[in-house]
Amino acid sequence: MKRIALNLFILSTIFTSCTKDDDNTLSEPQVEAPATYQFQRNGSSTVSYSGQTTRIQMGAEFLSALTDNTKAEAELDGMFTNTGNYFSTTELNESTKNIRSKTAASSDYFSANTTTANEIKAQFDGYIESQVSEVFPNWGTIATAGNAGQLQEAGGSVRYVSGKGLEYNQAINKGLIGALMVDQMLNNYLSTSVLDAGTNRADNDADSVAEGKNYTTMEHKWDEAFGYLYGTDDPLAPQLNQDGFLNKYLSRVENDEDFAGIAQEIYDAFKLGRAAIVEKNYEVRDAQAEIIRERVSEIIGIRAVYYLQSVKSVLGTDNASAFHDLSEGFGFVMSLQFTREPGTNEPYFTKAEVDAYLAQLMAGNGFWDVTPTTLDTISQDIAARFNFTVEQASS
Repeated sequence: MKRIALNLFILSTIFTSCTKDDDNTLSEPQVEAPATYQFQRNGSSTVSYSGQTTRIQMGAEFLSALTDNTKAEAELDGMFTNTGNYFSTTELNESTKNIRSKTAASSDYFSANTTTANEIKAQFDGYIESQVSEVFPNWGTIATAGNAGQLQEAGGSVRYVSGKGLEYNQAINKGLIGALMVDQMLNNYLSTSVLDAGTNRADNDADSVAEGKNYTTMEHKWDEAFGYLYGTDDPLAPQLNQDGFLNKYLSRVENDEDFAGIAQEIYDAFKLGRAAIVEKNYEVRDAQAEIIRERVSEIIGIRAVYYLQSVKSVLGTDNASAFHDLSEGFGFVMSLQFTREPGTNEPYFTKAEVDAYLAQLMAGNGFWDVTPTTLDTISQDIAARFNFTVEQASS
């Protein structure tokens, strides 16, 4: 029903954005998407999202450092905040960008809710601290219920977990997909509160570019949303699976036959929305933002259910594999609070609901005690909010 409502909204938007001929009949829509995400002014590109590329690159190095037990907490904190010279390149170390400041920092969700924003930032800070104080000292110890250490996958990798079985690095990784990439994309840069802020609409109407730039501020804000998904990918021919964040998991969902086509739909919406900005057609722009919100939010829901369901066959027999997937699922569940239900200013799941799910997963000895019944209940709750079934997401 949500999909039907959104499609009707989009159809209505397309027709209202058409022009009328002399005989009072509707002509074709005014906005036509280009073949690729390529836009120019005076022969030069107007597309720019270098800040998003920088944060994705910082995130990749930060995640790698989280699994290096020689790292001190100050070094990991420094990578999260970009204080100190802890990255591998001068470009990253001297950048004015950082990860933490854009975590849980969207205009729509957190500009008037700094208390919650700070709680979420502190949650990530706590995972970093616990990785250093709890997991690193037990790097060579076999983990047991209540005791951090390592677990060997059957024929696979060694996993390093907390006393509750949680891989903090995976919770951080998948949690940042929501708290950074999804929140900034859906609730900040695609938001009318950002796109139309100040004189942005008047400036865009007049083709008045930002100082020293070749793009209008509105064009740039849309590009920044695009950059959180394609920042390390080819914007003219996306390959996907080019980073460890949202781009990777769009690839995973696209490769599930139940959701094939979602990648093209998102890319097409970004193209058409950007073209609509060039044509000053804000109804079409906003309709494309709604499509992106729905589809990107689905990625989070689908992968949360996928990981919660994937562990049931190995839980108790190959706990290293089970706890690894549960840690990924934990992070995606955490990310549900940053999704955006189309036509609303609300996420598919509130922070209170997400916190309740995380508490269920961590109850008692955490993953050592979690039951298939709990995993099924959470999975069914998630799927019921979206337009897919548990069976579709878990395949």
